[in-house]
Amino acid sequence: MSSYSPSGGKSCVEVGWHISSYSANGGGRCVEAGPLLDTPARVAVRDSTQRGLGFLTFPAAEWHAFLRAATSGAL
Repeated sequence: MSSYSPSGGKSCVEVGWHISSYSANGGGRCVEAGPLLDTPARVAVRDSTQRGLGFLTFPAAEWHAFLRAATSGAL
């Protein structure tokens, strides 16, 4: 349960965030992504400089297809 969860812990989304390896020192200027721990078929993505604004979610298969295309130079 997240430390941000209310006492019942039912209204908070849990994400295992991963900071991009391209992030500046300290990870302050980049994109973070991670699986939604209660819905692993979706991936959450956020701007690490604007964490308080929330995040977008994508189906995991689509996110991984995007990553493959980006790393292969197809985009």
